[in-house]
This record gives sequence, C-alpha cells and structure tokens, in this order.
Amino acid sequence: MADSGVQLVELRLDYIGREVNLSRLLNSPPTPLVVTIRRREDGGRWVGSEPERQMLLRAAIVSGAEYIDLEMDIAGSIPRYGKTKRIISYHNFAETPKELEELHAELASKDADIVKLATMATTFNDNVRMMDLVRKSEIPTIGICMGEMGIVTRVLATRIGSPFTFATINSERKIAPGQISYSSMQNLYRVDEIDPNTILLGVVADPVAHSLSPLIHNSALHAAGIDARYLPFRVPPEDLNAFIGACIGLGIRGLSITIPHKERSLSYCSRVEAAANNIGAINTMIFDNGERIGYNTDYRAAMDCINAAYQQSDNAGAPAHQGRRVLILGAGGVARAIAWGMKQRGAEVTVSSRTYDRALQLAHEIGARVVRWEDRHEVRPQLLVNGTPVGMHPDVNECPVELGFMNNLMVVFDTIYNPESTMLVKHARNAGAKVITGVDMFVRQAAYQFKLFTNREADVSLMRDSIKLATSPVKYN
Repeated sequence: MADSGVQLVELRLDYIGREVNLSRLLNSPPTPLVVTIRRREDGGRWVGSEPERQMLLRAAIVSGAEYIDLEMDIAGSIPRYGKTKRIISYHNFAETPKELEELHAELASKDADIVKLATMATTFNDNVRMMDLVRKSEIPTIGICMGEMGIVTRVLATRIGSPFTFATINSERKIAPGQISYSSMQNLYRVDEIDPNTILLGVVADPVAHSLSPLIHNSALHAAGIDARYLPFRVPPEDLNAFIGACIGLGIRGLSITIPHKERSLSYCSRVEAAANNIGAINTMIFDNGERIGYNTDYRAAMDCINAAYQQSDNAGAPAHQGRRVLILGAGGVARAIAWGMKQRGAEVTVSSRTYDRALQLAHEIGARVVRWEDRHEVRPQLLVNGTPVGMHPDVNECPVELGFMNNLMVVFDTIYNPESTMLVKHARNAGAKVITGVDMFVRQAAYQFKLFTNREADVSLMRDSIKLATSPVKYN
C-alpha cells in the first residue's frame, strides 16, 4: 500500500481471525498505523472478551503504535503512554444524533489528540451539520457521515480541517457504508490537492452511486488544468429544499440535476433559459452572485443527436422534422426535453408512460398525443425514444418494447448510457434500425454543462473515452 502512495493505514486487528502477533505487525511498518479493534456493536468483528480487547489495545500502545483508536466509553480506562496519539471515537450506524456538539465535547474531554465521529447520514443536512462541527472545532476532528449520502464528508474532509480521511484499499471490501476506494480518492477526486480555493461542482440525484458524471467531469476538469472537483450528491426528494439552500454555504458553484429532481428544481431558479422554462425541467443549475440560473442541456444534446442521425441516414442537410412521427416513452425530465424539442420542430409527437397521468400532463402541456403504456405498440413511429430507466444497470435484461416492434425504417434513440448497448439498442440494431445511444447524448449534454460551469470547452473525446471505458464489459483472456 505504501508503494501506491498511502500515507497512513488503519490496522483493523478485529479482522484478524487468529492470534495477533503485535511484534510482527508493528515492527518497522512502511507507513504510520492507526491500530483499531472494533467491537461488533461498533461495526467491527471482535469476537473475544472485552478485557482481552482492552489488553490488546494497551499492548499496541506499549509497542509504539503511532495512533490508537479508543471508543468513548473505554477511553478513560486506557491511559496515555509514550508517543502514541489517542483518537477518541464515536460510531452510530443508525443516525446522526442531534446533539453532535455535546458528543464532540465529551469525546474531546477523554484526553483526545483527535476526535472522530462516524455517523449514518439520514438527511443531507446531517452532512452540513457534521462539516460545520469539524470546521469550527479547536481540536483536530474527523467527522464522517456514513452511507451513500455522506460521501461528500469523506471527499471534503481535509478541506474543512480534518487531519485525514478514510478510504478502502479494495473497492469490493468496504469496512463502513459509503467508503470510497483509495484509487477513486486519489485518481478521481485527487483529495490531497483539494483546498479552500477548489471550485465545487456536482450531480444531485437519488440514487447517485450509478452516475458516471463524476468520472467524465473530473477527467475533463483535470485535463483542462481547472482546480475544481465534481462530486456525487445523493439527495432524497424531501431533502431537495434543504440541499439547494445549503449549496452556497458549501461553496458549490454548479450542479447537474437528474432523476428525480429535474422538474421540481425549476422552481428553485431565479432565472431560467427560455427552452428549460417551456420544457418544465432543468438539468443544470449555476450559482452566480446570489442567483440560481437554470438550463436544460438535455434538450440541446438530444436535438443534436437526432439531427446528426437523420443527416447521416438521409445524406442531406439539416433534417426536416415536420410531420415526422415520434413516440416518446416516459414523461420525466429527459422525455419532456425531447418531446418539447421535437414538437417545436413540427413533429407529430405521441407520449406513453407507465404512469398515465404524467404522460397525460406532458401531452397536454406541449400539445401532443398520449397513449396508455399497454397500447404503445399500436403507434407506428419513425423515431422511437426511450426516456424511461427500463434497461438501465442493473436491470440490463429489460426492454421497453416488444422485440418485433422495431424495423429498418426507424431511428431508435435510447437515452440510457449505462450500459450503452442496452437490450433496446441490441434489438434495434438486429432489426436494421438506425441507433442513437445514450452515451452520445450523455457526452454532448455534459460538454454543454462543462461550458456553463467553467466557460471553457470540454475535451469531448476524453469524455467519450472515459465513459466508454467505464461501461465496457470486462473481457477475460
């Protein structure tokens, strides 16, 4: 691990299934060590008695461990000795308690060199409270919110004053919920280089772990030499108001907005571009001098993709969409953008969604036809657009239409980018249809967002290569 740049290692003795040989483990390690022996009630694997555990902790201190991690309830019974620094910790896998300040004060009172709180984030505001606590603390403090919602506290730990943060060396074996791999911390987020001047951007979604936006945006930002990081923010619908309100305080300059927040986020904007306002959804928000400005780069990217497909297939100039029959599957943000765009260009748009009321509302707003989901195969479109998540990872064997529905006279557009070759795309190609994949749209809309975020052009080829590499099936020799 030291060879890969790791500067500090947590040695979890509770994971050792045989007798612990401290003299061997602590004899000239390649990096400083934090010795931890976590009980089961604290999320660990220790199966011995509590006296045996405390005896082993004392032995580690006597053996010269650089750091020892002691839970708050036992810290008073294990005295300071030698040069070993004391991390006094509190873990809560259920919630982030309201009384964080009181907990912190009690931990600090146990002869602590470093205070550590690791709690479960149940709302995004838990992250805000935890980071505020760390930022204001006079004693070195590590404050981590666990779970997917708490990733921001891990990535920004050193920016707000924590002495270090935690990652897992193996992405398949996470010690705590929401842990990020060391490789991602170093290569994707470059946490060692984050400081108070680093611009913060991100994607807000629920869930968010599947998103490849952090990959392509961070790759493009790094290539352009821009001191900015793009983070994943998991925000449940009921937390959106609090999250948007916290963005300025967190230093966030721009957001990509995706499922399920595209429509509702429109109402939080002080200014909105005309197209996004007419569509009724945004996928980008810029924070500028107290204003929240909304854009819809899905719309621009989708129209580019469709125009390019018809130019290629017709071998002509700008495609004429007047009277072209379009079937839009779905009624969410991306479906709204494409439906509105094609309707503006004179196409005959039909909308079908698994939630009929949403389809009916969208059709009414833009002047389109609507059919129930079970009747979608009765439409005979020239352009079929899948704006639903049907076929998205991990449900890759699903397809939003029957296999015989497509033919070689159709253009089939699947907005899903992970995987790129969805079941719909595979069957469309087998039927001889012209195909637009979600990767093409995803990269185009991300490049538009990059320009809004930075006022610079993105390296589109780098973005495309990054996402294709990430979504390609693993090949074995």
